[in-house]
Amino acid sequence: MTESVVIIGAGIFQKPLIEKARAMGYQTHVFAWEEGADGKETSDHYYPISIIDIDQIEHHCRRIKPVAVCSIASDLAAITVNELAYRLGLPGNSAECVLKTTNKYSMRCAMREAGIPVPAFALVDVEKASYEALDLHLSFPLIVKPTDRSGSRGIALVRDDHELHRAIAAAIDYSFEKKAIVEEYLEGDEFSCEGITFQGRHHILALTKKDTTGAPGFIETGHREPAGFSAARELSIASAISAVLDALCITCGASHTEFRIDGDGRIRIIEVGARMGGDCIGSHLVNLSTGYDFLGMVLDVAAGKAPNFDRKGIPGSAAVRFIFSKEDIDRMNRIVRTEPMSVVEVSPIHFSSKPIIDSGSRYGYYVITASNQKEMDRVLAL
Repeated sequence: MTESVVIIGAGIFQKPLIEKARAMGYQTHVFAWEEGADGKETSDHYYPISIIDIDQIEHHCRRIKPVAVCSIASDLAAITVNELAYRLGLPGNSAECVLKTTNKYSMRCAMREAGIPVPAFALVDVEKASYEALDLHLSFPLIVKPTDRSGSRGIALVRDDHELHRAIAAAIDYSFEKKAIVEEYLEGDEFSCEGITFQGRHHILALTKKDTTGAPGFIETGHREPAGFSAARELSIASAISAVLDALCITCGASHTEFRIDGDGRIRIIEVGARMGGDCIGSHLVNLSTGYDFLGMVLDVAAGKAPNFDRKGIPGSAAVRFIFSKEDIDRMNRIVRTEPMSVVEVSPIHFSSKPIIDSGSRYGYYVITASNQKEMDRVLAL
């Protein structure tokens, strides 16, 4: 009898997981609201049910009897995944872990309690939404974020009290729990780390260099692997991040850790998700740059199986670039025309006059690969 897996979410960044599960011989049962359900046609069974309607999804799961419940690239979906795993007796992270990895204030508190360096921070809500009320005794600039959103939603860098007041109001408006976190701004180049954890043991798979629009919203313009660190530096980063994953009680599944390297070479943690990185990082770049079957690992661990670390491909260089302008489209078309063998995927492009305010409003993306970093530099310079 064919085993079934339940996948929470059907957006464009969930589609590779659905396809991978089917390729591994699983029957896929996908739950997501209809709008933006790119993976609907890919799945064996699709249910137009909101990913936050846990009780209704559980009702169907009792009939389906899945061997795994999983998702990638979504903090909101991760909440549902782990609650369902608990109710169904399947592998997953604890409620404590879910809180610490989906709520930025709880995350900061957990890291501070574990002795991990964190910027000074404070929780604010509608009753305490001014710099004077915070009493932080900090110097600008500061970063303001919703406590419980991802995808660059509601993030702002502020340089004075007037900007701070507006940013707090906007972040609270974005937040599900109507709270925001204000913290010191961390300087330095931005990176991320992809890992897989099985039975509490962490395995670091890849480090990614991140490019963003910068202040005020820090929307990702692209990602690239490998990040260009030396082997010794990679080991020190892996050790630091493993300590963070322990502090956040991550014992099962993928992890995505965002961090900066400051001017003194120190690793400064921005935030951590107990899920695969979005923006094609986990679903595409890790496999292309390392040969590791990250999607397969996520499914294996969700089913209680040890991840397979055999390399399925030849390590190289990989990048994703997002479309923000007509110039970006022209560059993409030059690469497609002159270097077609480097192009792995081009998403549908929805170019418009609407402003890009977060990751979800970008116009599209393309993924490319090369044999090494020098060759990738050449392709990206076209």
